[in-house]
Amino acid sequence: MKKYKYLFYIFTGLAVLLSDVMCATVAYNYCNIQCAIQYKGYSAPANTAFLLLVPYAVGIIICAALAWFLHKKSQRS
Repeated sequence: MKKYKYLFYIFTGLAVLLSDVMCATVAYNYCNIQCAIQYKGYSAPANTAFLLLVPYAVGIIICAALAWFLHKKSQRS
């Protein structure tokens, strides 16, 4: 059905969008923490910005799995 094909495109686009937002967010926070360490005296290492990868990665994996499932379902019907 066309419904599955459209949903496949939506979830694929959402996974790509989430990956782009993840890269931008992590890069911004990493640079922000580096500057704060140098000028404001933060004690946490800049690598803590990479903890933001976890929720984005879960969302990307869920969207990719749904897209794969919907793609297989659209191929069968």
